[in-house]
Amino acid sequence: MTDFQEVYNLYFREVYRYALSLCRNESLAEEITQETFYKALAKLDSFDGKCKISVWLCQIAKNTYISMCRKDKHLNRNADTERFQTDENIEEYLFDKETAFAIHKVLHMLNEPYKEVFSLRTFGELSFKQIAELFGKTEAWARVTYHRARLRIKEELK
Repeated sequence: MTDFQEVYNLYFREVYRYALSLCRNESLAEEITQETFYKALAKLDSFDGKCKISVWLCQIAKNTYISMCRKDKHLNRNADTERFQTDENIEEYLFDKETAFAIHKVLHMLNEPYKEVFSLRTFGELSFKQIAELFGKTEAWARVTYHRARLRIKEELK
């Protein structure tokens, strides 16, 4: 595609949702997404077409996020404060936060690729086909890996 505006319009939402699944912070996800498209525009000539452009963009987003984390190890420090200030029902926030934290603790203990496949599917809302493309595997592999991750998480939460 030669019209980069078209690429931006087609893939912005997908890249944003992927970035949000990585950082779990809306403003940071927007920043990652914008940086991703900036880098993609600068490196458009290096796109070789061996994968879908959405996969290429998500790879750039992941690398951008990793770079940001290396620069600032406390990126998510203010995320909970921002969310708390926007929620009206504190009890629901605390319950959801406790449940989510328990799941994240178990998820953190999982080995790769289970951790990333589960995160991409659950938080990034990517399809099994998209996950398979990111890993260079089959869709069946993505389904099985996700299922095994879910089972491990359920076992640990019991």
